[in-house]
Amino acid sequence: MSNRQVRSNLTLLAAAISGLAWGGAQAQVAPAVDDGQIQEVLVTAQRTAAPESKTPVALSVVSGAALAKSGLSRPSDLGARLPGVHLDPAADGLRITIRGVSNADATEKGDPSAAFMLDGVYIGRPHSQNLDFLDVDRVEVLRGPQGTLYGRNTTAGVVNVISHEPGDVREGALGVELGNHDSRKASGMLNVPVNDALALRAALAVDRRDSLLRNAQGTPHELGLDRDSRAARLSARLRIGADAALLLRYDRTVQHDNNDVIVPDTNFYRGVETGNPVPYDAGTSARLTNGFVSPNAVPEQGHSRRDTQGLSARLEWRLGPATLHYLGAHRTFDHDFLVNYYYRIVPGFALGVRQSFAGEYEQDSHELRLATSGNGPVSAQAGVYWFREDMKQLTTFRDLEPIGLPSYYVFPAGPVVSTSRAVFGQATWRVLDHLRLTAGARRTEDEKSRSGSTNLQAGPTFDPATDFAMPNVAALEKGKTTWRLGLEADAGPATLFYATVATGYKSGGFNDGCAASAGCPAAIAVPAETLVYRPETLTSYEVGMKSRFWAKRASLNLAAYRYDYSDLQLSGVAMVNGVPRYVTSNAGVASVKGLELEGMVKPTSASRLSATLALLDAHYVSYSPDGLHSWAGYKLDRAPSAVLTLGFEHGFRVGAGTLTAGAFSRISSDYQIGIPSQLLRYRVPGRSESDLTLGYAPQGGPWSVLLRVRNVEDKVAPVNIDSFGMTVPSEPRALAVRMDYRF
Repeated sequence: MSNRQVRSNLTLLAAAISGLAWGGAQAQVAPAVDDGQIQEVLVTAQRTAAPESKTPVALSVVSGAALAKSGLSRPSDLGARLPGVHLDPAADGLRITIRGVSNADATEKGDPSAAFMLDGVYIGRPHSQNLDFLDVDRVEVLRGPQGTLYGRNTTAGVVNVISHEPGDVREGALGVELGNHDSRKASGMLNVPVNDALALRAALAVDRRDSLLRNAQGTPHELGLDRDSRAARLSARLRIGADAALLLRYDRTVQHDNNDVIVPDTNFYRGVETGNPVPYDAGTSARLTNGFVSPNAVPEQGHSRRDTQGLSARLEWRLGPATLHYLGAHRTFDHDFLVNYYYRIVPGFALGVRQSFAGEYEQDSHELRLATSGNGPVSAQAGVYWFREDMKQLTTFRDLEPIGLPSYYVFPAGPVVSTSRAVFGQATWRVLDHLRLTAGARRTEDEKSRSGSTNLQAGPTFDPATDFAMPNVAALEKGKTTWRLGLEADAGPATLFYATVATGYKSGGFNDGCAASAGCPAAIAVPAETLVYRPETLTSYEVGMKSRFWAKRASLNLAAYRYDYSDLQLSGVAMVNGVPRYVTSNAGVASVKGLELEGMVKPTSASRLSATLALLDAHYVSYSPDGLHSWAGYKLDRAPSAVLTLGFEHGFRVGAGTLTAGAFSRISSDYQIGIPSQLLRYRVPGRSESDLTLGYAPQGGPWSVLLRVRNVEDKVAPVNIDSFGMTVPSEPRALAVRMDYRF
C-alpha cells in the first residue's frame, strides 16, 4: 500500500452535493440588502482599507453579527466555517492550521505558525488567543504566508479579530442566550458620542456552561469542556483637529474554564498499543466519558484561571500625500491551572499524573507606518516594528515515581525573553488602468533567551542539598528577509485576477538543556544540533480570481496555490538524558498544493445560497521522525483532501415581521494527526456537521429572537491528541434560544 494514504472520499462529496439543498449563511459577507445584491465588505488585509473583492489575497471575512447568529463565541468555534482552516481548542491553547501548515509547541519557547491578532496587535501565546468574542465588527482570516506586512510567525497565515470602534451615533444593544448543558450567555454594548471630537464605547459579556464530559473515574470531581468567562472592553476615539484621530482601547477577559478537557485516545481508537491506531464506532456519550482509573494516583479537582488584559493606542495622522499610522500595545496574561493527565508511558499502560502550572506573560509592541494617500500611479507603505515578550512560569508534575522519577518533576523557567525588530515596505505600481505590479520586503531580526532548569525534587520546594537541577539555558539570534511579488489585472469592473509569490518565516528556538560551550556540565550537556532548531520557511506560489456577476447577485472566488515548505518544526515528548522532555525538531521538506473555491448566489433579495470547496494535497516529501522510519508521502496534520460547505438562508414575511430560516453543513474527508515522537498516526474519519437556525424580527422593531441547533448529527471527533494519548474531543449537539434588543 502506498505511503501517501490519500483518501479523496469522492463518494461522500458527491452525495453531499446532490443531497444537501440547504446550509447556513456564510458569514463572509454582510446580510442581504433590499436590492438583492451581495453587499461589499471593506477589509484591511493589506493594511489599508479596500473592498474584499478587490483585495489580491485569499481571505475569508466573518461579520460580528454572523458570529452571534451562528453561536460562535470564541476563535476555536470558527474554523468549521472557513475553507482550508482548522482552529482547534487544544488543552494548551488555540491550535491554528491553515492549508496544512500548523504548530504543536505551545510552550514558552515555541512560536505559532499563524499570527493571531486582536485589533492588529499580535498575541504571542496560544493559550491567551482563545478569547471570548466581544463586540466584534469582523474577523479576517488570511490564508497563505503574510511575512511582508505582518512579519514573522505568519507561515500559515493570519487571524485578525477586529472590534467595533466608537461611532457617532448614540446606541446600545443587549443580548441574552439560554441553551442545553445549562448554557447561558449575556452581552451588552453602549456607544456614546460625547461631542464632535470624542466618542466612547463600552462592551461586556458573560459566558457560562456546564461540563460536556462525563466523569466515570469514581471521583466526585467536575471535568472540563465547560465555560465560565467574563469579558469587558472600553474604547475612546478622539479626533485631533481635522487630520488626526486617536483610538484607545482597554480590554480584559477572565476565564475559569476547567482544564481537564481530555479523554483517553482509546475512546476513539483501538490498536494504539500495536502502533497502528484504528478508529471505531461508538456513541457520543461514550466518546465524552473519561473512565480512566489511575493505577498510581488519586485525581484532584482540576481548575484553570486565565486573566488577560491589554491597553492599545492607534493614531492616524493625515499629512497630505501620506498618512502616518502608529499602533502600540501593552498586554499581560496570567495563567494557573491544575490538570489530571492520562499519561501513557508504554503501549497499553498509562499512569495518572497531576500537573500544576503558574505563568506570567507580558508583551509590548510598537509599529510606525507611513502610507501614501490618493489615487496616483504608485501607492506605497513602509514602516518599522518592535516586539518584546517576557515570560516566567513554573510547571510541576507529580506521580511519576513508577518511571524512576522523584515525587516532583519541576520546570522553573524565567526570565524567558523574546524580542523582534523589523523594517518593511511594499509598493504597488499601476502600469495601466487595469494592470498593477506589487513588490514588498521585510527584514526581521529575532533574539531569544531562556534561563531555567529541569528539577528532580523530593518535595514542592527545591532543596539544593538533596535535589538535582539540570540547567535549561540558551540564547540565539536569527535574521530573515521575507518578500512578496504580485500581479493584478482587472477583467472588467467586477472581476480581478491576481498572481503572487510570497514567503513566510517562523523563528527558530531551543529545546530543554544547555550546551557545553555555555559552561554546562559535560555530563548533562546537549549537542548544539539537538539544543537548537532552525527557522521554518515557506515560499508560496498562488493564482486567483475574484468576480461578481449576474448584476452583483453572484460571486465566485478561486485560489490555486503551491508551497515549497522547508524545515517544518514538529514537537513531542521524548526521553532525553533519562527523563521526558518536550522536543522540537526540523522535519525536512513538505509539499503543499491546493485549490479553493468560494461562491455565493442571491436568487432573490430574501434568500442566499453559499458554498465553499477546499481541495488539498499536503504531505511530507522527506522526513524521518527517528532516523529509521520514513514518513515521506504521509499527510501533514489536519490536512483533509477535500472539505465542502453548503449554506442556504431564506426570509419569509410573517405578519409585520420576517421569519428567517437558515442552515449550514460542513462535509470533510478524513485527515491525520501525527505524533512523530511516538511514531503514531491517528486517522480522523471523514464526517459531516450541520447547523440550523430560525429567527424572527419585526419590521423596524428593536428586538429579535433566534432558535439555533449546532451539530445536528450529534457526532464528536478528536480535535487534538498529544504524545501521551490525551485527546480533546469536539463538542456535541447544542441547542439555544437567543434574544437581542437594540436601542
